[in-house]
Amino acid sequence: MIRRGCRPPGGQGRCPRARLQWPAESREQGVRLFERPGVPLSFTDQLFPEAVVPVLVPLPSGRPYSYTVPEGMDVRPGSIVQVPLGPRQVAGVVWDGPTDKVDAKKLRPITHVFDCPPLGETMRRFVDWVAEYTLSPPGLVVRMALRAPAAFDPESWIEGIEATGEEPDRITSARRRVIAAAEDAPFWSKSGLARAAGVSASVVDGLIRQGVFRTVRFPPPPAVAEPDTAYGRATLSEDQALAAGDLVEAVRAAAFRPILLEGATGSGKTEVYFEAVAAALDAGRQVLILLPEIALTQSFIDRFHARFGAPPAEWHSDVPPKKREAIWRQVAEGRVKIVAGARSSLFLPFKDLGLIVVDEEHDPAYKQEDRTFYHARDMAVVRASLGGLPVVLASATPSIESRVNAETGRYGHVRLKARHGDAALPELSLVDMRRHPPARGRFVSPVLQTEIRKALARGEQALLFLNRRGYAPLTLCRVCGHRFQCHNCSTWLVDHRLRGILQCHHCGFSTPRPEACPECGTLDHLVACGPGVERIAEEIVEEFSEARTIVLSSDIAGGPRRLRRELEAVADGEADIVIGTQLVAKGHHFPKMTLVGAIDADLGLANGDPRAAERTFQLLHQVTGRAGRTGLASRGLIQTFQPQHPVMQALVAGDPESFYESEIDERRRSALPPFGRLAAIIVSADSRKDAEAHAREIRAAAPEMPEIEMLGPAEAPLAVVRGRHRFRLLVEASRRAPIQAYIRDTLARAPRPRGSVQLQIDMDPQSFL
Repeated sequence: MIRRGCRPPGGQGRCPRARLQWPAESREQGVRLFERPGVPLSFTDQLFPEAVVPVLVPLPSGRPYSYTVPEGMDVRPGSIVQVPLGPRQVAGVVWDGPTDKVDAKKLRPITHVFDCPPLGETMRRFVDWVAEYTLSPPGLVVRMALRAPAAFDPESWIEGIEATGEEPDRITSARRRVIAAAEDAPFWSKSGLARAAGVSASVVDGLIRQGVFRTVRFPPPPAVAEPDTAYGRATLSEDQALAAGDLVEAVRAAAFRPILLEGATGSGKTEVYFEAVAAALDAGRQVLILLPEIALTQSFIDRFHARFGAPPAEWHSDVPPKKREAIWRQVAEGRVKIVAGARSSLFLPFKDLGLIVVDEEHDPAYKQEDRTFYHARDMAVVRASLGGLPVVLASATPSIESRVNAETGRYGHVRLKARHGDAALPELSLVDMRRHPPARGRFVSPVLQTEIRKALARGEQALLFLNRRGYAPLTLCRVCGHRFQCHNCSTWLVDHRLRGILQCHHCGFSTPRPEACPECGTLDHLVACGPGVERIAEEIVEEFSEARTIVLSSDIAGGPRRLRRELEAVADGEADIVIGTQLVAKGHHFPKMTLVGAIDADLGLANGDPRAAERTFQLLHQVTGRAGRTGLASRGLIQTFQPQHPVMQALVAGDPESFYESEIDERRRSALPPFGRLAAIIVSADSRKDAEAHAREIRAAAPEMPEIEMLGPAEAPLAVVRGRHRFRLLVEASRRAPIQAYIRDTLARAPRPRGSVQLQIDMDPQSFL
């Protein structure tokens, strides 16, 4: 702790350049506390000289700023403070390391220290690591850890009442009900007790005046109830019990250990890692479970509640601000024991984190592609490494990176080879669309239509999967050929017929769907090209008019809450045919689902993305795995124009190992991740000329270095997004080459961006658009 003008007990070993007294035995601890990985500092650099401290503010700053500590103010590394920055007051974190060598008289003082637990050493090291790895300003990274500024001050205590044991001078039925209701809890608010007793507030006020109740203040309630690890313990199969034992052993060891938990869809991976969660909770530690999609949250919450008797704290964009503030504060205080959330929950200030679980670890939604580019799965492993705790990566279709790490021994590998109970994997078949084409203007093969009829006749559900939102991806005029394109992006506008609009899925621009072509003025000659889920639904409703049909997509009217209700309706059997995008492929349990049809299975293969085959395999494997999870005989039909493609052959053969073997071998021969490293530099500007010119300046500044090569610049496949022209450079490097240092050196040699030019650096890119 740094306190201006105080002398620690037993102060020995006065530090030169500091007005602080430090115990001699604290010198070694001080070196460790202020140490930053890879930045060796002399001892005199590790203490705050003349009560000047570095403060990292949540802005695009490349380093902390120096501030003085006013007399009598206590701060320590990690303290959350308020500091002046220009004309504003901003929140920041007292950081580690040396301060600027500036006369303290020229520096501005810290204005306030928040009554808040400081960010721990592990979290500060994590922020530094993420900033160093992603080449992001540390200020932008720490901003993700300070996302609830209203939580920096303690939660307000609640005014309420408690019983005194006195009796009223006159008893009435209303008063009797109030006294009886008050026995159910030690503290009540006046309005809450009145509602519980079914009386007016005046009855409670009368009892307060007579001394039956007295006014008290009590602490704010917990954000979520305490989980009970013995509440709903599942009966595990022998295979599950062995897997759970491995995870529990890792938790009890309380040391860093990454484990890949791989199991077929429906094999009970969630129940297995719940045992590890219970072990961490029994040890008094906190747990973080990462989920890729908000749509998955409710079904997961329900399963967690059934197992532990209480829900976990949720952390995602749909949580109300007041709730987020309470969760942030109580996580920092250690009162919230478990959080289930999106990738941003990785930056919550846990007091004592004991386990991280990354569910559906292969999911591309874990990649953050805004401001600070990072992959939450990889950063979860880093967070666990720095904190010395286990991390479980769970998936039925692991990423190639995680598979290779498991095969080489960097990760532990726990497998569940069969579905739980009597459930069997669906029988998969390919529908060759060249031999069994649909009718003109239709997209569902006659083969799939026949299987849908059979499923409906048995009273079972069918799922049709197409990873394309809206009605159609392109609208054009049949007379003049005009195509409806976004005004801000180089993409076509997607027809959303249910909402009557044409919309861009990149910038959000939308326009009402016109009746006439804006180019030639011809009426009724606009044609939709290609299918989206709405168009498939239109076709299915015409063909199966008696069936209850539902469309599930991330842009459904009503947002995430409506989507959750629709998913619950499907699980309860209130729909016969479900048509959905990729969000239906993940983690859902539909008991009556026995048929899955993939409409355009080749869609993901039609680009140059080096991960195209992997993602197509994962998506199709996951979506077909929604069928037959309760033991009913099930089928999966995959409509394809490329039945001989290795992905299709591996799927229909039920042989994921052959796919992984061939894909890993291809990556190894091409030196692609995880056998090589990639980084993208995206240059954007208001004009194409400026973007291209600066991209070429960066390329010219790139030094020659063994095992590292810079390719490009080339215009991005999405050349214009939100009105900004984009060029990309790709850096290829060997696994051990210093790619961050190379990029940093290149940008230092290149001219600084001018005018509207902006740079984005994407380490380990997942998208090449």
